[in-house]
Amino acid sequence: MPSSHLFTKSSPFSAGATLLPLTPENNYTPEVMICGGSTVSDSVSPSTISSQTPASAQCSRLVLNAAGIAAGWQVERMPQARVMPEMVLLPDGRIVIVNGAQTGVAGYGNVANRVGQSNADNPAFTPVVYDPSAEAGSRFSSAGIPTTNIARIYHSTASLTPNGTIMLAGSNPNDDVTTTKYPTEYRMEFYSPPYMARPRPTYTGLPATVNYGEEFTLNVNLPSSATNVSVSLMDLGFATHGVHMDQRLLKLVSSLSDDGTVLTVTGPPTARLYPPGPAYLYVVTDEGVPSFGHKTIIGTGGSPPVDGDAAANMLKASVASFVAPPLPPTEGEGSNVATAVIPVSSS
Repeated sequence: MPSSHLFTKSSPFSAGATLLPLTPENNYTPEVMICGGSTVSDSVSPSTISSQTPASAQCSRLVLNAAGIAAGWQVERMPQARVMPEMVLLPDGRIVIVNGAQTGVAGYGNVANRVGQSNADNPAFTPVVYDPSAEAGSRFSSAGIPTTNIARIYHSTASLTPNGTIMLAGSNPNDDVTTTKYPTEYRMEFYSPPYMARPRPTYTGLPATVNYGEEFTLNVNLPSSATNVSVSLMDLGFATHGVHMDQRLLKLVSSLSDDGTVLTVTGPPTARLYPPGPAYLYVVTDEGVPSFGHKTIIGTGGSPPVDGDAAANMLKASVASFVAPPLPPTEGEGSNVATAVIPVSSS
């Protein structure tokens, strides 16, 4: 991997990150994007960091193949700096960057000029939308985007929902419940992208399970203005501390019948592109308007097979070792929970 000295991204300097859409047009080539974080180096003394330390406005993309790694990080700038942003994929392939603060770092109670216990200040209230397929220099937009007045900083989250809205929740930069500035936040919000106000496609016929490379058909009802559609298979993921595990968008190969009522779709090519498990399928018009997402299971839904030999080789080649510390005795036998034998009740 090329050096990432361009930005400071790891906690508590907390950037946001996402895998960009995997599509037939880009030959399903993985590309990651990391946005925000801090303008200070992670090697500085913590005593020099303040709640007013500027966040970074930098976004960096890296194509994960030999040519992309050789080319290095492609750098852009957001309209507004953010630390602790959330990056949420939309069914149309765009990304909403939301939540976070313009100054400070993640965590609470251990930097200079704290606001209450918060290590961050100056919340970022206006989301920004990023279009990865647009020309460089015109990918960011906040036009028509509503602004919130609820600070969403440390311990906040955002997630796409099946109906296409984004749920915003949380924020608590404190070690306990508090009502001071940047309080424990119990309110939830739902951000509605502009497509929510437009006529939307609908479909029926999604199988309960979809196998790799399997062809299936959907009955579709399209808005009169739509001339074509695409299909987005999405894992909405789960998030903590700005990291959206499993979040991905895989564009499936599809073709629309001449009368515009039947959509023939092919399942994911391989489990490398979409691992077995739950997925939401969205039909998206050529105007970027998605249907509601309906749930299916890809493949068996089970975990991928484990290569025991590869794991053994990795451990053999590793120079690291781990020795579990002894733990206090439990009510079972032995002095270590890991080796304890807990009798099973006969009742």
